[in-house]
Amino acid sequence: MRQDIHPRTPVRRLRTERLRSDLKRKFSLELTTALLGMSSAYVRRCLSLKTGTLTLAEVLELLEHDAFSETFVPRSLIPEYLLAGGESLERPRTREWDGKSHVLVKGDARILIQALPSDEIDCVVTSTPYWGTRLYSEHLETKWGDGETCALGHEQTPEGFVRHSVEILHHLKRVMKASGSVWWNLMDTYNTRTQIRASASETLRAMKGRDPRGWGEYECRRYSAGHSYLSDGEQCLIPSRVAERASRIGYWVKSVIYWKKEGSMPETVDSRVTREAEVVIHLAARRTPYFDKSAYGMLPRELGGRNPGQESEKITDVWVLPTASGMDGHGAQFPIALPGRCIGLSTKANDLVLDPFVGSGSTSVAAALLGRKSIGFDVSASYLATARRRVEIAESGRLPNGRIERTDGNTKQGSFDWE
Repeated sequence: MRQDIHPRTPVRRLRTERLRSDLKRKFSLELTTALLGMSSAYVRRCLSLKTGTLTLAEVLELLEHDAFSETFVPRSLIPEYLLAGGESLERPRTREWDGKSHVLVKGDARILIQALPSDEIDCVVTSTPYWGTRLYSEHLETKWGDGETCALGHEQTPEGFVRHSVEILHHLKRVMKASGSVWWNLMDTYNTRTQIRASASETLRAMKGRDPRGWGEYECRRYSAGHSYLSDGEQCLIPSRVAERASRIGYWVKSVIYWKKEGSMPETVDSRVTREAEVVIHLAARRTPYFDKSAYGMLPRELGGRNPGQESEKITDVWVLPTASGMDGHGAQFPIALPGRCIGLSTKANDLVLDPFVGSGSTSVAAALLGRKSIGFDVSASYLATARRRVEIAESGRLPNGRIERTDGNTKQGSFDWE
């Protein structure tokens, strides 16, 4: 079945004509400010608001303000989202922590996050699928708040991918502790006509002329025509868009970090530089999250400690870390050192770490080796099987490749109650 991506921007407009009964319906300030991309203080000032709710008529008024900016639902669809009860999604059945320190759950991250208790997670570390870049053997078609149904990363426009990323961040905000941090790894995409391959190694084989397939023989392709303004070959600026919208839904953007990878993929272009960096956005639930800079100098290099000769003694917003080998059948794995550094900087022993796109389990492995608890979600049963095997090795105090001792002693067993 074809899964081609055609970046055709849909043509929509805001419909302001509404039933009088709909205009009087009230919605929470917390939800509406996230949809409008405005702070609650700004909204209160605009409307001289004295309560914690807004009517639909007031929402429509705010949609005409210059300060409005799209977050995870397009402007034209916000009234429909509110009137349909956009936050009243069915939650999964109760699950048990059953005394384990590391839990891996198969399913849709967007739904599973909403089953977590509020104010429970100390740290989120994840690397989501990138837009229009990989074709995974197992994927899940998700119905998003903007009405699109697709797997994350297979949206028809980069704006769709940004909306869906921010929708996940919106749901994560409720489950984060006030001292918590989110570390969001992203790579940008060029709006180009290209094949979408299953792994970096498949891309490398094609670059070396070892893939005989023609354009029409690939299972999935990304086109470049039809976007409202992006031209063929233009960079989409996805990480900066996600960071700005995260700020608009109430996060503090603490840092935009550039991860300089040790080694980069070849790119067959002559009109620009070759990319060698990815972005890690550090977001916080409050202005002053828990943050331990000393971890940078104390962690083993394999778990995100300083990379001597490549990094200075002071931790900065440029990180030099190795790339993953792509072992265990995962086509877009990130190295254990990356989640290890994030976890070390922003958590304490026995804190709870979440990766909503855990893949083959690098975040859970790092958490186990650092004496933290973890939860991981993924849609792929095969990736989760690999993650479980790797976590079992890590719980014995070893990296999956056989080196390193646990840094904080044995992980303390704990309990966790799902709603």
